[in-house]
Amino acid sequence: MGQLFSNTSKNEDKGDLVSSFDTYFKNLKMENKIISQETIDLIESYLNKGNIHETNSLISDALKNIDNAPINIAVTGESGGGKSSFINALIGIGPEDEGAAEVGVIETTMKRTPYKHPKIKTLTVWDLPGIGTQKFPPKAYLEEVKFKEYDFFVIVSATRFTKLELDLAQAIGIMKKNYYFVRTKVDVDLENEKKSKPRTFDREKTLKQIRSYSVNTFSDNNVAVPPIFLISNYDLPNYDFPVLTNTLLKDLNAQKRHNLMLSLPSITEAAIDRKHKATQQFIWLEAFKAGVLATFPMVGIFRDNDVEKLTETLNHYRKLFGVDDESLEIMAKDLQVPVGKVKEIIKSPHLLKTNTEETLGERLLKYLERFASANGGLLATGLYFRKTFCLQFYFLDTVAEDAKVLLRWTYSKN
Repeated sequence: MGQLFSNTSKNEDKGDLVSSFDTYFKNLKMENKIISQETIDLIESYLNKGNIHETNSLISDALKNIDNAPINIAVTGESGGGKSSFINALIGIGPEDEGAAEVGVIETTMKRTPYKHPKIKTLTVWDLPGIGTQKFPPKAYLEEVKFKEYDFFVIVSATRFTKLELDLAQAIGIMKKNYYFVRTKVDVDLENEKKSKPRTFDREKTLKQIRSYSVNTFSDNNVAVPPIFLISNYDLPNYDFPVLTNTLLKDLNAQKRHNLMLSLPSITEAAIDRKHKATQQFIWLEAFKAGVLATFPMVGIFRDNDVEKLTETLNHYRKLFGVDDESLEIMAKDLQVPVGKVKEIIKSPHLLKTNTEETLGERLLKYLERFASANGGLLATGLYFRKTFCLQFYFLDTVAEDAKVLLRWTYSKN
């Protein structure tokens, strides 16, 4: 352990390491952990035995596996059911953005089409041709679209789920894959109901009727009722989209869950918090690994290499949470305000800007002191975290708070 614990024996060092690791992960819910319980137990076993290099190797492999874990989501449904808009919502881009699924086009393709997430390169959403466009039964359809490659299926409809889609769901279930039904355009249904019954319109009652209608479709066809989610592709927070994403996350393994979590749009404060905690966990594992192998505290000034890496890290977090310059410009355009006004109300775009009175290194040291004084709980683990990791935590906290500020501000404008 070297100088990580200057006044303790090696056995005490080992005990502190195990305790620190165990305490950190014990405080996390299972569905929020980015590594499996089996991996956590194995790391603790290595720590107990004093196998530092094995510990380091296991954590390195786990982090690498998270970064490389592929997620493949299959989306199918009849043409006109909002499938393309749902795909765009899932990967967090607008219909006019580069790489978006084309909305409002009559489906003619007989082949699956991949859509890569713009920020999480391991995530691909596959637009499958509607089963009604095929000339063979569900099982043959699934084989044609390579069903084994997908983590789960989402079947999308704007009206009634058809017999073909029900048969498809049963075939997916037989093949031991998860599937979910998404009923889109509920905002349009609500608006039509409100127009036709302006005096007696009841939003919750109407939503309940839509859900019951969907459930009855399955019951009437003697099919077990699957998870059904009512959403609007253009108003994600106000319907079942957050519930859908929570369900998808729970049904994936830890590594894939992390990447899907990072990919989801920051449409609620809960989603931002979840993304924040997952990224914080990733930093903590990297910091723990670096601390375990450290032989002396990293003191002194920031090197150019440190500053360069911290700049890249800050830009990565800003992009991940949708507060990067490009996202801010899109937001400003949508709200019809100057982009400078948007940047005024948040902190992260200005973190690395300096004036003539201080260097960037001096500013970073101030951030480091600010973080240490405000986060005793995170650092009270007996571990030495290099200052660059502490600043990563600080940058992450700032960016996550910026995302919340912008979310509240956007709602106040609508």
